[in-house]
Amino acid sequence: MGMTISEKILAAHCGKGTVVPGEIIMADIDIALGNDITAPLAIKEFERSGAAEVFDREKIALVPDHFTPNKDIKSAQQAKILREFAHKHNLKYYWDQGEVGVEHVLLPEQGVVVPGDLVIGADSHTCTYGALGAFATGMGSTDLAAAMITGKAWFKVPQTIKFIFNGRRQKWVGGKDLILYTIGDIGVDGALYRAMEFHGDTIDSLPMADRFTMANMAIEAGGKAGIFIPDDVTLDYTEQRAQRPCTVYKSDKDAQYEKVVEYNAADIEPQVAFPFLPENTRGISEVGNIKIDQVVIGSCTNGRIEDIRFAAEILDGKKVAGEVRAIIIPATRDVYLMMEDEGLIKLFVEAGAIVSPPTCGPCLGGHMGILAEGERCVSTTNRNFVGRMGHVKSEVYLTNPAVAAASAITGKISSPEETI
Repeated sequence: MGMTISEKILAAHCGKGTVVPGEIIMADIDIALGNDITAPLAIKEFERSGAAEVFDREKIALVPDHFTPNKDIKSAQQAKILREFAHKHNLKYYWDQGEVGVEHVLLPEQGVVVPGDLVIGADSHTCTYGALGAFATGMGSTDLAAAMITGKAWFKVPQTIKFIFNGRRQKWVGGKDLILYTIGDIGVDGALYRAMEFHGDTIDSLPMADRFTMANMAIEAGGKAGIFIPDDVTLDYTEQRAQRPCTVYKSDKDAQYEKVVEYNAADIEPQVAFPFLPENTRGISEVGNIKIDQVVIGSCTNGRIEDIRFAAEILDGKKVAGEVRAIIIPATRDVYLMMEDEGLIKLFVEAGAIVSPPTCGPCLGGHMGILAEGERCVSTTNRNFVGRMGHVKSEVYLTNPAVAAASAITGKISSPEETI
């Protein structure tokens, strides 16, 4: 019997020829990741264990990105714990100050994760790296501590659901819309502990930025992982960045899937996820007149340069509505520098937007754009739960960068077509 790409990666990392869904395995990991919220807990457990050294200084990544630049004393203390641990153990993959970026954009950009990897992270959106053809999933801080000591983690091999998208995308439709549409269809638990494997000619034509967005939000459907089969697009991206050799795995033709779900991409318009779940989606034509107070463009979901350019295309020569706060957050230093080189920082500032340094910031209700009671935000982030971005009586609407930019101009949730 054939295996899926996820099963092949897990089998290779546990030293077995085959694995089957439901099987419990102990596997060697390639990268273990933590941030300024989750890693301090892992470091505490690491030190309490009595371990003297990490298992491999080149396979642990620490990224202080959630509350940085530090917003208060507590967040400064959290970042300090990472800094001291990274220096003590001479970790290869640690970024600080001007070098830091949003972890799930930074690691692929820097070539830290490559196709075929097995990656765990003490952050639910670790599934982002599946866009590269890696099996990547979030775990708890104690799991991260154990991995930093042993280099291993346990897994239950997941069932795989195959999602096939065919057809030409409508204008302004990107990976964000494809994944929101999927979540709206199957629900936030529709892929619970499943690997979501993406196929079809629509997927073949997607640039890497859109693939990262889709893999990133697999967790919003309950997925254990979101994964793409590596192709020329993947390898072109990887070869420019990879810090080590990679192994390309592909699903067998006779691989067994729990089910297959098919969509016609031509039927999918820009999507908006209404409060308070990512599954509460509507097409932009069905939204109605919803006034907003804030727009956020950034995060590990849509903070790449392609996303920023998408928004800039809409905002070029226009003004943010007077009653709206528009916050642009490049995900990494490299994205920030590209924005500067391309004149996009000037474009956004002249439009009346705020350009932030790289940070997770408002996505998790951290800082740099917290909502007051009754306020509404259009955001390119990944979650819109109650109180996610501030007051429990505020609202977050999830969209792609073009819809977010258009909404900043009109002061209400809007299609880009309304601003042209």
